[in-house]
Amino acid sequence: MNPVYHQTRFLVSAAKLSQTPPDDGWEVAFAGRSNAGKSSALNTLCQQKSLARTSKTPGRTQLLNFFSVDEQRRLVDLPGYGFAKVSEQVKLQWQGALADYLENRLSLRGVILLVDVRHPMKEFDRQMLEWSTQIGRPVHILLTKADKLGRGAAAASLQKIQREIYPLGDMVSVQLFSALKRQGIDQAHEVLDQWLEIPEKS
Repeated sequence: MNPVYHQTRFLVSAAKLSQTPPDDGWEVAFAGRSNAGKSSALNTLCQQKSLARTSKTPGRTQLLNFFSVDEQRRLVDLPGYGFAKVSEQVKLQWQGALADYLENRLSLRGVILLVDVRHPMKEFDRQMLEWSTQIGRPVHILLTKADKLGRGAAAASLQKIQREIYPLGDMVSVQLFSALKRQGIDQAHEVLDQWLEIPEKS
């Protein structure tokens, strides 16, 4: 486990691209439907309890939230979708900000897509894959809440996604993950280390 992530701190929230930090260095974005466990995963990967806010009301993340790993490296919590009880107009605004960020952010190195292992690959998940691959950004899928399924069922879900993403080649990878059981942390860190160009010994 790379200790560099433990020093991650909240940087700024942005409603649109013009409010984001300077577009330099390296960024990895975290995307997922509102109930996919995105905040819990961020907290677990950064070895912190309340870096990203977790809420019992899905869809609270309505902004692009930037977290600084160091002066050149950032993690970005993107707006969640799916169960948010907001107007269609607000959802369209979120979607516009999200598309603008994905398509125009030069420092974006890859997208961590969080997907509930029990409800994999909904419309939003496939849209994120399509967006990311079109703009040439790799995607690493975390099948979250793996502890909610037995080992056999979780493995079957993983294999199903592996078959689905196979045509996309090296652009997309997938793993099982559980914030509660701390499963898959090292594997996820390896992807982050590569994308953020973090030296092995930080």
